[in-house]
Amino acid sequence: MLFAIEVFLLRVYMTIFKYVVMVLPYKWPTTFDGAGSAKDLCKHIAEQKHKKVLIVTDSMLVQLGLVDPIKTELEAQGVAGVIYDGVKPDPTVDQIEAGFDIYKAEGCDGLLAIGGGSSIDAAKIIGARAKNNKPIRKMAGLFRVFRGMAPLYAVPTTAGTGSEVTIAAVVSDPEAQRKLPVMDLNLMPTACALDGTLMTGLPAPITSATGMDALTHAVEAYISRAANSKTDALAIEATQMIMANLATAVEDGANVEARQAMTSASSKAGRAFTQAGVGYVHAIAHNFGALYHTPHGLANAIVMPYVLDYSLPKCAGRLADLARACDIGSGSDEERAKAFVARIREMNEKFGIPTRLDALKADDIPQIAKAALQEARFTYAVPRYLNRKGCEALVAQMLPA
Repeated sequence: MLFAIEVFLLRVYMTIFKYVVMVLPYKWPTTFDGAGSAKDLCKHIAEQKHKKVLIVTDSMLVQLGLVDPIKTELEAQGVAGVIYDGVKPDPTVDQIEAGFDIYKAEGCDGLLAIGGGSSIDAAKIIGARAKNNKPIRKMAGLFRVFRGMAPLYAVPTTAGTGSEVTIAAVVSDPEAQRKLPVMDLNLMPTACALDGTLMTGLPAPITSATGMDALTHAVEAYISRAANSKTDALAIEATQMIMANLATAVEDGANVEARQAMTSASSKAGRAFTQAGVGYVHAIAHNFGALYHTPHGLANAIVMPYVLDYSLPKCAGRLADLARACDIGSGSDEERAKAFVARIREMNEKFGIPTRLDALKADDIPQIAKAALQEARFTYAVPRYLNRKGCEALVAQMLPA
């Protein structure tokens, strides 16, 4: 009875939240799309009269030679670039503070993120620290970046997070063993470049995991009760593009057409979930990352089928819509919905993504469930709510055999 009352109150709250989100003044980034668009972005940065920007990236991209050509182009446009390559997967509070120290010491007036979601998220919080005199932990949650963010430009090198077009960033807090989602309109990048040629050298496992991350964004946005006609159109298109191109991008990494399609799909999915939100897949995956450092895309891919199985009774029609859009299955809505979830499982198997998480420990499940439910409660308009016992049982299905 108490759970039913809580669900009713959450539904009322999230319905109000949905309509508030629809009228928020989103400032979508100027987007340069296509091969070579990273150069166009460099020119745009110069046109904004920047003198020196902090290039936020990771050491692997520097070693692979992806950062230097962009830095060189930037400097040819008259803008100095200072590289901070200390970002690791699931960036921590300390990594962001280290980047912020360099930003201040070098007198930077903007940021350029080059990399996956970790680099872009780290750059967002560095930019927020530059404008807000408060610790990162005090900015966690909804709309707490009161004074804005230093100008941020983004060049994603993976097609997954969509962080270049979102108002969210996720920071790891190792001391508390948790993720800190920071969500604020002020975290939207100023401009971005969607350049699929930068992704042609990505290994297959990274391509598949990040691609499934983008699919998670599209699916969770579509089945969210906060979805609207605009997010629906973006989520359906993103899902279609991912279903049509991800396998090719995994199997033939040099296929620029597939890479560019995945880059575009990731961005569309990012725009969709920026307004519609995500759900329990992300809430649980965030905690796998916090406890076990599981890469976010991989965690989403593992969790997604289990959450969709649970949610299906309350969103069969919505999942059937996605199935029809991708020509998956036949028959009733329930049959189509089940076929869609089955297709996701088939994709995971094809890409070598496990059905269970080897690092997961039974003793950790109560902590994971508590944190996941807390994250989702007033943030995600999920189609079907979980209680503590149900969440623990769902997570337990992913224990290693």
